[in-house]
Amino acid sequence: MKDTDLIDIQEVAPAEVGEIDLYERREKIYTRKIEGFYQRIRLFTGWPLLLGYILLPWLSWDGRQALLFDLPARKFHILGLTLWPQDFPLLAFLLIIAAFSLFTVTVFAGRVWCGYTCPQTVWTSIFMWLEQKTEGSRNQRIKLDKAPWTVEKAVKKVAKHGSWLFVGFVTGFTFVGYFYPIKDLSWDLVTLSSGQWAPLWIIFFTLATYINAGWMREQVCKYMCPYARFQSVMFDKDTLIVSYDSKRGEDRGSRKRSAIPADLGLGDCIDCELCVQVCPTGIDIRDGLQYECIGCALCLDACNSIMDKMEYPRGLISYTSEHQLDGGTTHWVRPRIVGYLLVVLLMVGLFTQHLLSRVPLELNVIRDRNELFTTTDSGLIENIYTLQLLNMDKSMHEFEVRISGIEGAQIIGDTLYTLDGGEVATLTLRVRADPAKLGAHNQELDFEVVATDTDSLRAVSESRFLKPL
Repeated sequence: MKDTDLIDIQEVAPAEVGEIDLYERREKIYTRKIEGFYQRIRLFTGWPLLLGYILLPWLSWDGRQALLFDLPARKFHILGLTLWPQDFPLLAFLLIIAAFSLFTVTVFAGRVWCGYTCPQTVWTSIFMWLEQKTEGSRNQRIKLDKAPWTVEKAVKKVAKHGSWLFVGFVTGFTFVGYFYPIKDLSWDLVTLSSGQWAPLWIIFFTLATYINAGWMREQVCKYMCPYARFQSVMFDKDTLIVSYDSKRGEDRGSRKRSAIPADLGLGDCIDCELCVQVCPTGIDIRDGLQYECIGCALCLDACNSIMDKMEYPRGLISYTSEHQLDGGTTHWVRPRIVGYLLVVLLMVGLFTQHLLSRVPLELNVIRDRNELFTTTDSGLIENIYTLQLLNMDKSMHEFEVRISGIEGAQIIGDTLYTLDGGEVATLTLRVRADPAKLGAHNQELDFEVVATDTDSLRAVSESRFLKPL
């Protein structure tokens, strides 16, 4: 290499160096309204979930709120089921089932959860609809933002942000109502007797909804949600994804409706960019699959509307798989999906079996460690035990305490106790046994608590009985 070549490289290289700003300012996305088959599906999936979220706390079940997470009382009321802290593994197992169900759906149909039922998507759609109602269409909103401030612009902005805050308040108020009986919460707020924490949490969730669905929107899906990052691990070439058929669409170009694309050397894509204008995350699906795509099918409905106007076949953008785009066929039944389904079915079966066999009675036995044993004047050995008994049933029951495992052992004191529904009782019992009938120094002793009015309420716990060496 000559010296002149080095000089040329040094002179040219600095001009070609670019700078990438990883924290560049967000560019506002002005989405265009579109209607179509898949948007009607989103309507029937999003609104029922939203209405269920808002209305469910107002429903009653057996004289109480149907869904209430009563943290002070440490009770989770879910319809006719009451869960206690001891049942938290059951809730964790339910979350694991939900996660595996999501994985199964993702392997089969991509990010349909994000596009149709994710709360961020549903609330963002509501905020976008309110934006269109108060500020107008896409072009009207762009012109409004560029226009100088006037009374009309201020009124539209106040109407938009006021409606957003109202939806945020309903969201925050309802969310707090899942932890604070919502009817009591309503009355306490009106009478200013709710204390400070309930209003503070309502304000927090109001602002969180307002910011996430009103200002951040696609930023949540692109940068905050981990699902967008690991979805590619679950995709395969048979996963249904929203895709653009480049073989059919390229080369792009505008043309008259009567023109024949082949005669112009063009594909079916007229490069109208409507698919970009309707995308809530601002991507161009024609660039291929991107992690920002939430599978909402807005671009699909937009493209189909253009294909109808141009009298071209639908499906330039469609739900399809990589295999089908390459000219093959989609394999609907494959080992990965079958494996996920079997795991989900197995976990659902185990969860159901555990739930149906669950006994609403909890017994814990702790032997007194301060005094290992005592010897009576008659030579008998006594141990002291503390029993914690929790009646998780809704009704009052009388319970009998029994022991087994040591011949002739007996409880000194009362053995019958009455507990109301949800009541916790701490009992101290003395158990006496004949040392001649005790084998080892440390012997197993079983405690059993049974409801006197039904055999279905029964709990057993094991402890140890000690005697002198």
